[in-house]
Amino acid sequence: MTFLFGRGTTLEKFRGILKATYMHSKNLAKFVFLYKSMMVMLQRMEGKEQHFHSFIAGVIGGYLVFGENNKINSQINMYLLSRILFGAARLLVKKGIIQEPKTDPFPIFASIVWGIVMWQFYNHKEVLQPSLQNSMTYLYRDSNVWNDLWDFLVFNKPGTI
Repeated sequence: MTFLFGRGTTLEKFRGILKATYMHSKNLAKFVFLYKSMMVMLQRMEGKEQHFHSFIAGVIGGYLVFGENNKINSQINMYLLSRILFGAARLLVKKGIIQEPKTDPFPIFASIVWGIVMWQFYNHKEVLQPSLQNSMTYLYRDSNVWNDLWDFLVFNKPGTI
């Protein structure tokens, strides 16, 4: 995605990918270390592991490691948000709070998500994450103009290559 939609030279894009990969792995390693350390500490304080310890350790680790608002943490936190929303819906069904749908709700979910993101892109583009803005601009605006078959089939980015 960085090579296709990102800005800068090939070398700058490659460096950016390496930097992002390093930051992502470093933050995950920090979180795991803090989380496991806090779980051991909480277990020793209470005498045994309690069901709420994972939440407390997660909150503290999340704040300390993923609380800085940067591109990598933003991506990780958004990824997790989408996963926990799905998990929350499944938990509500499992607990009997809501009934299991008789038909697959995924098509409705997909249509609402895509309707909202397209409306935001065309009416309030600035509220979307920059990487999403770039890819959507390439797909839905830059693709409106092309000069030859290369633009149409391979790469259509004015003023590059």
